[in-house]
Amino acid sequence: MIGFIVKRLVAGIVLLLAVSIGTFFLARAAISDPTAGLLGTTATPAQRAALAAKIGLDRPLMVQFWDWFRGALVGDFGVSWRNFQSVNKQIAIKLPVTLSVVTFATLITAVVGTAFGLIAGLRPNSLFDRIIKTVSVVLFALPGFWISLVLVVWFAIQLKWFPAVGYVPPAQSLGGWLRSITLPAFSLALGAIVVVAEQLRNEVIAVNKQDFVRTLRSRGLSRGRVTLHILRNASPAALTVLAVMFVGLLSGAIVVEAIFSLPGIGQLTNASSQNGDIPILLGITVVSVIFVVIVNFLLDIALGWINPKVRVR
Repeated sequence: MIGFIVKRLVAGIVLLLAVSIGTFFLARAAISDPTAGLLGTTATPAQRAALAAKIGLDRPLMVQFWDWFRGALVGDFGVSWRNFQSVNKQIAIKLPVTLSVVTFATLITAVVGTAFGLIAGLRPNSLFDRIIKTVSVVLFALPGFWISLVLVVWFAIQLKWFPAVGYVPPAQSLGGWLRSITLPAFSLALGAIVVVAEQLRNEVIAVNKQDFVRTLRSRGLSRGRVTLHILRNASPAALTVLAVMFVGLLSGAIVVEAIFSLPGIGQLTNASSQNGDIPILLGITVVSVIFVVIVNFLLDIALGWINPKVRVR
C-alpha cells in the first residue's frame, strides 16, 4: 500500500510541475502585451514602457520564467501587476469563499446522488427510476446560469429563505454563512447529482446481477447488509465521477460567483483575465491544480482501500 501511495504522490507532483510550466508560457503567449490591459488603451508608449520595466517584462522570457518558478516552488507567487499586492494574500482572502461553496456542493452531490442512484439501481424501471431519468434529461438540457436565476427568484426573492447575493464569513455568523452559500452550492450541485446518481444506478444494477449477491441472499443476510455489499462494490465508479465533478465544480464556480455576487476565486479570475494580471492567473491555476491533485490522490487511496486490485497498477 505504501508503494502505491508513493507512486500516486509522485505522479501528482509531476502533473503539478507540468501544468505550472505550461500555464506560464501559455499565459504569456495569450497575453502578448499585459501593459495594455493594466493601463488601458489611453496609456502612452512611455507609460507602458515604464510599467513593463517595473514588472520585469523587459527581461528575457526565460529569466522571467525562472524567477517566477523559483518563487512558486516555495509557495511565493509574487505580486499582482495591477495593485502590487501579494498574490498569496489575495488568493488567501478569496479561496475560502470558493472552497466553502464547492465543498458544500460536493457534499450535497455525494449524499443526494448516492441515495438516488442506490434506490434507482435497486429498483430499475420503477416509478422512482423513471423520474430520475426524466429529471436528468431536463437538468442536462437547461443552462446552469438559468437554473441559478430560477433558484434566486423562488427561494430568495419570493420565499425569502436565503439571501439573493452576498457572502457572510463563518466567523461573523455561522448561520448567515450557511444561508449565503446554500443557493450557490445547490446551483452547482444539481447537474452533478444526476451524473453521480446515473453512474451509481448503472453500477448497482450490474453488481446486483452478480453471483456473490445471490449467494449472500441465500445465506440469509439481511437486506441492509446485502445492500451495503452492493454499494461497496458499486462505489468505485461513483467515487471517480464525484472526483471529476469536484474539478468541474471549481470551474463552474466562476459563473455562480458572478450570479450570486460572491467574492471568491471566480470573481478574482474574471477581473484578472480582463486586466491581464498574469501573476494572479498563474497563482490561481497552480492552487487549483494543487486541489485537483489532492482530490485525485485521495480518490486513488479510497479506491485502493475498497478494491485491493487497484494497488497493483
